[in-house]
Amino acid sequence: MKQSTPSRPLVGVVLVVCSCLSLPFGAAVAAQLFPVLGPWGVTSLRVAIAALLLVVIVRPRPFRWTKSQWLAAVLFGVSLAAMNGFFYAAIDRIPLGPAVAIEFLGPLVLAAVLTRRLVDAAWVGVALLGMVLLGVDGLIGAEPLDPLGIVFILIAAGFWAMYIRMSARVGAIIPGSSGLAVGLVVAAILLIPVGVPAAVTVAGDMQLLLLAAVTAVLSSVIPYSFELAALRRLPQRVFGVLLSLEPAFATLAGWLILGQSATPLRMLAIALVVAASVGTTLGVRRQRRRDDAAAAREVGTAPDGARRNDEPGPFTAPIPLPE
Repeated sequence: MKQSTPSRPLVGVVLVVCSCLSLPFGAAVAAQLFPVLGPWGVTSLRVAIAALLLVVIVRPRPFRWTKSQWLAAVLFGVSLAAMNGFFYAAIDRIPLGPAVAIEFLGPLVLAAVLTRRLVDAAWVGVALLGMVLLGVDGLIGAEPLDPLGIVFILIAAGFWAMYIRMSARVGAIIPGSSGLAVGLVVAAILLIPVGVPAAVTVAGDMQLLLLAAVTAVLSSVIPYSFELAALRRLPQRVFGVLLSLEPAFATLAGWLILGQSATPLRMLAIALVVAASVGTTLGVRRQRRRDDAAAAREVGTAPDGARRNDEPGPFTAPIPLPE
């Protein structure tokens, strides 16, 4: 019996959107802990709690991993620790919306480098224009952006690009969510020096511990699990452009939870990044239909037939890493 397969790219798009919804609301909750624990202390607690939850749920068995699998998981953990730490250090100094917009330069540049079609580059340009408008809004607003906060978010942007690359590598060579669980454990170990004082502080305060747990679920467990699954279904260049939704949701979270304003210029920027995301999504679906039709003509099956084993995909050629 012929069995139809679901639209893997569409599922990947839904996963990225859910991740974009979860991350900024988790960051907004985390910002309320900064006065007590500091940004790096919150980062350490969030990563440690997320690591504990995933280890219990996933129960990874890394003892039989190869050297390449271990290297990918460790580098993944390094990117997680640095990306999150510098991001929290940045939003402690600048508003959430502009911070995410500037940080998006990391995946945006990665998407531009990896793109092979002119239409992909065009949508990257639209998303970039939205990022520029968000940056201008931050500069001309009532409160100028803190220079050190901008430096921190640019560092986070670089590690975000590294996170996308390593997430794709981990998803390609490590089955299930074991790579994510071990990567979070590595990140938690790296953050121990800044995490011990924060852990002592929350140990006697159940309200702080609950907020830290909510931050871990919203900012780590949900988005990273969804993004890892999405990268198994989408090319990295498409994944990077779809993340352009995140500044829009960050602005919404900042407005709802932190009381940060949404000016007309910022709303225009949001419209641009949403347009880029929609355009990319539609492009993925059209390309998939063309690929399915071409495969069907070659093997003589209907376009909704099973995908051929030799059909190119985002992980046909794994990202090379040093041995």
